[in-house]
Amino acid sequence: MRVVIVGGGFAGYHAAKSLRKEAGDIEIVVLNPTDYFLYLPLLPEVAAGILDPRRVTVSIPETLPGVRLLLGKATAVDFDAREVVYTDPEDEEHRVGYDRLVLAAGSVNKLLPIPGVPEYAHGFRGVPEALYLRDHVTRQIELAATAEDPAERDARCTFVVVGAGYTGTEVAAQGPAFTEALAARHPELAGQKIRWLLADVAERVLPELGKRLGKTADEVLRSRGVEVLMKTSVGHADAKGVTLTNGDLVPTRTLVWCVGVRPDPLVSGLGLETAKGRLVVTAQLTVPGHDDVFACGDAAAVPDLTRPGQYTAMTAQHAERQGRLAGRNVAASLGVGRTRTYRHHDLGFVVDLGAGAAAANPLHIPLSGRLAKAVTRAYHLMAMPGNRVRTVADWVLEAATGRQTVQLGLVRSGSVPLDTDSPELPRR
Repeated sequence: MRVVIVGGGFAGYHAAKSLRKEAGDIEIVVLNPTDYFLYLPLLPEVAAGILDPRRVTVSIPETLPGVRLLLGKATAVDFDAREVVYTDPEDEEHRVGYDRLVLAAGSVNKLLPIPGVPEYAHGFRGVPEALYLRDHVTRQIELAATAEDPAERDARCTFVVVGAGYTGTEVAAQGPAFTEALAARHPELAGQKIRWLLADVAERVLPELGKRLGKTADEVLRSRGVEVLMKTSVGHADAKGVTLTNGDLVPTRTLVWCVGVRPDPLVSGLGLETAKGRLVVTAQLTVPGHDDVFACGDAAAVPDLTRPGQYTAMTAQHAERQGRLAGRNVAASLGVGRTRTYRHHDLGFVVDLGAGAAAANPLHIPLSGRLAKAVTRAYHLMAMPGNRVRTVADWVLEAATGRQTVQLGLVRSGSVPLDTDSPELPRR
């Protein structure tokens, strides 16, 4: 008896972990492009030079003993033959059969039809993107230090982030301290203004959260000099800068795209019913008409029983809990335990704003400042399935000795383009 889980993110990883606990005597296979589970919430700290990238990458073989890992990306599913078609890292095509299938392919960058954005924006969904952005920002400061043209220096010292949700807000909040540390190494940049801009079409920062937490984040951003531009986005981008929808031209070499996510392209090619691009499932996480197929996480449109008529949000909190339930319900379909229904009231959210600041509402109690920071970091340590000691060590070292600010010489590659389905884009 074989269970194949497509995806090793929050949903897929916890589905495998839950299933191993419930029915450890069956063969569990996780199909994932990498050999690690990525703890996405701490990725902005990787981009800002606070955390080593290995801290947010948790080994699947090491932490899920007994689970078989297949390196590759699913490209199709043959439901009649009960096989998943996938391509390995060397572009070889393979098939793997299943008795039960869990689709937890996750999500990719959401791209809008804005001229220049696919070519010149940097996405932020994985370790390659975070490391590339860290190198790119470092490179811009170093090039600014040697630029003789004041206009070029200003452009290289201007950083535009689009999207004031969790990721964009955290990237923009971490940015000023990072670039300040970089610029401090270059006497040529003494007195040079370094601009960080955060733009979003929403009316306020962190629209997913309550107004109080959004206001807290907004105040922290502005206190660090971040220019917060609400009801504003990018209308056009090119190699020299961006034109905002309010008509302003901003010379820059850095455009970070954190607008949102969309389900993995695998979903649209399955030939199954979708809602808002996500795979329709029951409250038990089964795919209608396919009792042997389950789906969860960002790729699945899971009915939100706490809000009739709506679907659960695409958040790590939902993905983790849905993954656990999917594992239990797969076990139940094999005769172990009973089938359960997904119903989850959110327990609150945490947003790390760097430099001793955060916004959090654990159990819907709004917090800010250093207390929120402590709660946020404690939450992340509790939620991470590994690397906790090393993560704490990096935090302590950063507080005591400062961050490392050397660039690694990375270049734009096929892992970095904003449009996940596009070929390699021009290097910048």
